[in-house]
Amino acid sequence: MNSFKRENVELPLSAVWLMNSIAEYKGKQELYAKQSPQVLKTLLETALIESAESSNRIEGVTVDKARLKPLVIGHSKPRNRSEEEVAGYRKALDLIHTKHKSLRITPETIKELHRLCRGESWDAGKWKEKDNDIIRKHADGSVEVIFKPVSAVKTPEMMKQLCLSYEHSISQLKYPDLYAVACLVLDFLCIHPFRDGNGRVGRLLTLLALYQHGFTVGKYISLERVIEQSKETYYETLNKSSQKWHEAKHDVMPWFNYFLGTVLAAYKEFEERAEQIKPARGAKTALLMQAIDSQHGEFSISDIEKACPAVSRVMIKKVLLQLQKDKKIKCLGKGQSAKWKRMVY
Repeated sequence: MNSFKRENVELPLSAVWLMNSIAEYKGKQELYAKQSPQVLKTLLETALIESAESSNRIEGVTVDKARLKPLVIGHSKPRNRSEEEVAGYRKALDLIHTKHKSLRITPETIKELHRLCRGESWDAGKWKEKDNDIIRKHADGSVEVIFKPVSAVKTPEMMKQLCLSYEHSISQLKYPDLYAVACLVLDFLCIHPFRDGNGRVGRLLTLLALYQHGFTVGKYISLERVIEQSKETYYETLNKSSQKWHEAKHDVMPWFNYFLGTVLAAYKEFEERAEQIKPARGAKTALLMQAIDSQHGEFSISDIEKACPAVSRVMIKKVLLQLQKDKKIKCLGKGQSAKWKRMVY
């Protein structure tokens, strides 16, 4: 596919910095997952509701606030078309959350995501039968065609080639993972393979591909809500990066930088929310004891902080001093960089 035809991709320094920041936050999330699983459970339900609501609302599909949680969490039966689509999006999220490790990104998988999130629509899970244009409606009522996607007759083959190109780039380690995911989503949206629901499937495809590379923040912080909050920039960067796409002369970077910014914003929000959900005091002490016991040789307060991101430095010092008093550990120096060592009898 067009975005995967580039042989030597030189990423700007700004993109490299963003990817490095994301990698750092990803590591912190993984520590939270191990040390404070109750934090993730608390965030999961909220993210499910926000994702189903925001991704549909971006496309103009809304439901009554009082009905949202019963539809997404309580499995209440939909009462109308809009509610069918919100409930269907939840089913698609469930598929990604539970099966992302075994799901391959193939045309069949993409059609299944469309079938789920489009509810009872007559063409749910089917490629478009007629050509479609991406348009902009102006205040005076006029309509402007801003992009002509792939024709309906060429769509099945183009989707097949897109999935093969993405799989090849991953297996050959041709591009950084996040760059490959951004290209996958951009090409999908430029093909625009469905009559309706392309944006929602694009966001589901984003989640699935990110999960498969270990970037699971979207399970706990709604990427769809983050996108909705920056909707104008979302459409603007897609428009910029789709120019000359058919000739493979387009510039991926506006979209890639926006994509990285969205993922990073979600990780930052995850850390902020996770720190607000404090584990019980006894649980904190247990986490610290486990972290200290796992240390081999000398260790510092910073080593314990990295192992227990949900615990404050003040409490870490307090526990270390108590263990020193009990002669279970020994301080080997002074100041913040002092090393500690477990006592072995």
